[in-house]
Amino acid sequence: MVMKSQRKAHSRAKDSPGARFRTALRAERPLQVVGVIHAYAAILAERAGFRALYLSGAGVANASCGVPDIGLTTLEDVLIDVRRITRATKLPLLVDADTAWNDPRRTVSEMIRAGAAGIHIEDQVEAKRCGHLGGKKLVSTQQMVARLRAAVRGRTDPQFVIMARTDAVAVEGIARAIERAKAYREAGADMIFVEALTTLNDYRKFTNAIKAPVLANITEFGKTPLLTTQQLISAGVRLALYPLSAFRAMNAAALKVFQAVRADGTQRRVVKRMQTRAELYEFLGYNGVQPRVKS
Repeated sequence: MVMKSQRKAHSRAKDSPGARFRTALRAERPLQVVGVIHAYAAILAERAGFRALYLSGAGVANASCGVPDIGLTTLEDVLIDVRRITRATKLPLLVDADTAWNDPRRTVSEMIRAGAAGIHIEDQVEAKRCGHLGGKKLVSTQQMVARLRAAVRGRTDPQFVIMARTDAVAVEGIARAIERAKAYREAGADMIFVEALTTLNDYRKFTNAIKAPVLANITEFGKTPLLTTQQLISAGVRLALYPLSAFRAMNAAALKVFQAVRADGTQRRVVKRMQTRAELYEFLGYNGVQPRVKS
């Protein structure tokens, strides 16, 4: 009976979200991880052929809560979106866990329960700032190591990915950031997210020094150039992140529609910009969905 239970647990671990994320990482170089702000965006990204998804802390703050990304959102705010996205797709979801809300162990266990494949935790102070803005403040290496060790203790699925994000390059320089990343790796981080590098050569320095997969955040309007996948491959980068690309495009398109309807008193001028009802239904698999019957 014990052996059967162990086999079941092993089978679940092999098909867990964390395991699927690691499989995707082996299958694609660099693994393109695209940001989605809600479940329907996840469906669109899956249809476009992506192998892994991302839920941005800024996305939750801006899109779901309508507030700046300065540490105002809670763990539960993020979990609500995680649950909705992971119900809509089997693609593995990497989640921005900010500074882990003073409880990395609980954060990891709750993320696993919600269906996430992994999280990244950063080394900023609790009142964090966007990684591409100035004025960032860091915790000590020892404090970040303690966060990571607590996160590892909360891992009920051994395949769940714990990624350490460092914002130290902008504050302390690249050499010090590499030292921090090495300490984070020793503390149990599976992968490293280095924020706001400005040159391909800086990525090359990082990947040469760190014996773990390194993520590059290719966000628009930030400090990092919009490097191509081929350029990132040449620098040894294993994951390329596009956290809010679709969100920014959606916002620009929505504003144009609102302005046109307000100015014209009709949406006729912008109908051609819209997804049709038939297209929406096709993506959602409308014909195969059985309606819920109220008891």
